[in-house]
Amino acid sequence: MTMLKKISYYYFLLILFALPFLSAKHLSAQRLTPVIPDSLAVVHYEDDTLYIASDSTFISLFFNKLDNVMKTGEGSVSILHIGGSHVQAGTMSNRIRQNILRNCPDAVSGRGMIFPYSTANKCNNPIDYRVRRTVPFELVRNVYKSHDKRLGACGIAVYSADSNAAFTIRLIDSNFSYGTTRVTLLGYPCDTVEVLPSLVLDGKEYFPEDYSSVSRRYVFDLPVVTDTFTIKLNCHDGGDFTVTGLLLENDKPGVTFHSIGVNGAATDSYIRCADFVEDMQLVNPDLVIFGIGINDASGPNFDTLVFKNNYLKIVEMFRQVNPDCAFIFLTNNDSYKGSGRRAHANPNGKLVQKVCYRLADAVGGAVWDQFAIMGGFGSMQKWRAAGYAQSDRVHFTAKGYNLVGDLFYNAFADAMERVLHP
Repeated sequence: MTMLKKISYYYFLLILFALPFLSAKHLSAQRLTPVIPDSLAVVHYEDDTLYIASDSTFISLFFNKLDNVMKTGEGSVSILHIGGSHVQAGTMSNRIRQNILRNCPDAVSGRGMIFPYSTANKCNNPIDYRVRRTVPFELVRNVYKSHDKRLGACGIAVYSADSNAAFTIRLIDSNFSYGTTRVTLLGYPCDTVEVLPSLVLDGKEYFPEDYSSVSRRYVFDLPVVTDTFTIKLNCHDGGDFTVTGLLLENDKPGVTFHSIGVNGAATDSYIRCADFVEDMQLVNPDLVIFGIGINDASGPNFDTLVFKNNYLKIVEMFRQVNPDCAFIFLTNNDSYKGSGRRAHANPNGKLVQKVCYRLADAVGGAVWDQFAIMGGFGSMQKWRAAGYAQSDRVHFTAKGYNLVGDLFYNAFADAMERVLHP
């Protein structure tokens, strides 16, 4: 699609979605307005749509629930984006989050599930919050084949036995104030020494109102609204404490967009997390956006049947939490394998693409075909040349992730309109 046609296409969408804003103010919250993404000549904008399976029950339930929250400001919707390094980086997730929330600024709920990634060395953090540590923590990820730490919904853990171990979380999204009033720390002490973590806010130390080392939850109800707080592990006598996640909430209704990502994670990585289902009860997602697959397809012996069955197991894990949960499967971006002169486009991207459509049909889900939108096999080289992909031709640059986030959001907004106003 030429640049002129692309601009015309999105202006048409903007006009289409804007009509209700001009004619009836009380209807404006029913529609997600599209955005004009960055221009990139190799993007196949005509493929920027959401395929919805013939059984659209779950997708319809979700869009109607989101529509009601946006329209009335009552009730809550929980959206989860889960995947590997593309999600851990946080840029794409945050772009989608901001695009959705700007349509309902009065229905912005808590920030949701986060993880203090950068408490460990060489572990990158999402862009919308900062983590400052007192000492380096040890790290365990669900990509490790063996380890002695139980993992939960976040698929990652950090731990320390240092008596000075603490970390500070600071939300830095300038567009929205999430207003945290409750922090649930997910974690557990070692078997030999009981450790009780605390939370420091405005120079005062608070201990959990409710906690259980069995359920691995430590709940702090805060006396004031905040975007910054410190967690102290309070380790002693050689005992360590393991952190597996943080849930940031408030009492406001509205939309919460969680993102969970682990560098290198594949489908079997999340299946290995023993406490995944129990922890996910806190998130209770109405919609899961799946971005798992780039690492499954990177190996030499990629098996589409194993890949599909792993995904079905993960779907079942979510359905244990919410039987009505809706699912959107993101196909892999085009990517390259190897380095230097031996680098070549990964043919498994086309196989993942086909499996995603089969999965959507099997579970009543949807597909956002990132592979086709990019231009298909070998297209990552063109994205890199245009400055939208990194030199490894697997990951995007910041503006690439923002572009992908905008494209996904436009397809999402269009699908919601099609479902609610056929």
